Amino acid sequence: MLKIRSYFIHILLFVITLLTTTLAGMEWMNGDLLLTSEKGFHFFEGFTWAKFQKGFYFSIPFLLFLTCHEFGHYFTALWHRVRVSLPYYIPLWLGFTFTIGTMGAFIQIKENLKTRTQYFDIGIAGPLAGFVMALIILFYGFTHLPSPEYVFEVNPEYKTLYPEEYKKYGLDYAKYAYNYPDTEENREKKRVGKPQEGMIGVGGNLLFWGFEKWVVPTEDRYKIPHPYEMFHYPFLFSGFLALLFTALNLMPIGQLDGGHILYGLIGAKWHARVAPVLFTIFVFYAGLGSVSPHESLDQLLTWIPMQILLYYIIFSRTAKQSSDVLLLALSVFSVQFLLSYWLPTVQGYDGWMAFAFLLGRFLGIYHPPAQQDEPLSLGRKILGWVSLLIFVLCASPEPLVLG
Repeated sequence: MLKIRSYFIHILLFVITLLTTTLAGMEWMNGDLLLTSEKGFHFFEGFTWAKFQKGFYFSIPFLLFLTCHEFGHYFTALWHRVRVSLPYYIPLWLGFTFTIGTMGAFIQIKENLKTRTQYFDIGIAGPLAGFVMALIILFYGFTHLPSPEYVFEVNPEYKTLYPEEYKKYGLDYAKYAYNYPDTEENREKKRVGKPQEGMIGVGGNLLFWGFEKWVVPTEDRYKIPHPYEMFHYPFLFSGFLALLFTALNLMPIGQLDGGHILYGLIGAKWHARVAPVLFTIFVFYAGLGSVSPHESLDQLLTWIPMQILLYYIIFSRTAKQSSDVLLLALSVFSVQFLLSYWLPTVQGYDGWMAFAFLLGRFLGIYHPPAQQDEPLSLGRKILGWVSLLIFVLCASPEPLVLG
């Protein structure tokens, strides 16, 4: 009876997540939210079955990736005779703001892992399985690019929103329509050619660049969508998210999959030394440029203490002594502040701060020691370093480009 109930929960969560990711895909493809409108709040105003069915072009490939990732962990745990649950999918759809319909999935390991090999094998299996599926999704997406007119089919309003730009620039209009036009007001504010506020684009990574350069034939590269249009291409968007999730999981910190891999490679002693250094570098990049020394004195007096406090909270579990935590927070901020003074155009990506907060405050950056701390085999060591290369290929310094 308990097993039947457990299976029911897993299946129900998957079905709900399929529904929420399909709704999210429908919203991204059409550029419309279901629970808001210019006239006020209207539930499901933009919903049609035809639009909903198109949402499956996003939800199915993305859930295929997520399922491959989690079952990579699951079957490897079974191979090691470790008691483990089936994947729990986490649905998340809001309707009044854009989401991807899920917060991911996880398996529950029901006993302590005993060896570095177990940590390594179970940790690496998920990202590798998901990475293979991500490559398949992206290969299909980049080899089946629709004509550039496709964007007007998924959202006919695009052609009428910027009629002058479309008439003047034709199919290149997206490169100009999303930027502030050349007007006297915009020239005074020095924002001509810059993305308009509210614009959201997909950032790049080395693998995306490689697909565009080596997979898409030269004669078809005109079909590659503008970054601000990528959301309307469900296979490319789901593939990009798959790479992003793979990179996040492969971060060699704490008990993320990458943390398990790094622990397997270098052991507990060295992991305890390396992990806080890597985490500090990550936080340094995330917050770089958040507080500029070129701002007014009033702004600096407000933002400097807040930024230092945020760093103190993020690093609170990095060191045992509060004085060491404060010293680390002050050091990171000071170097950032000086670098921003001399190189004001150098910016990090403050979107990573939420993930840094989650890691530093809740998930932790250290790895528990295994009962048996034996070294890995040569083959596993090679595979571990390959996974770190995959992390570099999948990582996006700026996943979302915001106007």
